[in-house]
Amino acid sequence: QKKHYRQRAHANPFSDHSLDYPHAPDAVDWATHFPAAPGPPEFADVGCGFGGLLIALAPLFPDTRILGMEIRVQVSQYVQDRIAALRVLPDAPSHFQNVSVVRANAMKFLPNYFAKHSLSALFFLFPDPHFKQRKHKARIISPTLLAEYAYALRPGGIVYTITDVEDLHQWMKSHLDAFPLFERISEEQLRAEGKGPILDAVYTSTEEGKKVERNSGQKWLACFKRIEVARET
Repeated sequence: QKKHYRQRAHANPFSDHSLDYPHAPDAVDWATHFPAAPGPPEFADVGCGFGGLLIALAPLFPDTRILGMEIRVQVSQYVQDRIAALRVLPDAPSHFQNVSVVRANAMKFLPNYFAKHSLSALFFLFPDPHFKQRKHKARIISPTLLAEYAYALRPGGIVYTITDVEDLHQWMKSHLDAFPLFERISEEQLRAEGKGPILDAVYTSTEEGKKVERNSGQKWLACFKRIEVARET
């Protein structure tokens, strides 16, 4: 039950957490995460919270490995225990073998987990808005971090962002608009390309998204495609 795993909503991404990191993506033992089909993930949910998106996408994409990253120890433990419980249910589909979580600070160590052009989807769902201007440097979308996301995403890969904070939506959208390796892609185009189930999960699967719905709040979505440039190899 979530009540046994509750933790304060915010974590300082600049503090030195007691975490172990692989020195490179090929040092990760992916068999411990995806026992049925070991290998690196293709989808990554940065700041996965209680794992709603992971659990929603797992049966929709049974052949796609999906990794959640969460910095809060109690919350990441909840997701780990949730996945373990789903895997042993008598009537559980085998799909949950393709989803896992790591406790990690993505702002510092994302390249330690993902090789160049290894991801086809990156999710930033209801990230911490860091309202105070002096805290804006801690926002998960920034020019420096976008370079890392562009490195990990393969050309054609999609960045999905959603928030209930309009100022944060404008911030993320403006930074992604300004970054030369991303171009905006509309929800309509993504649905036309068959990504409607992903978008539906982005809107409705997370604890934060459900809370916004209960409070009759508004959600702002912005998605961007990783583009290819001639000088890349």
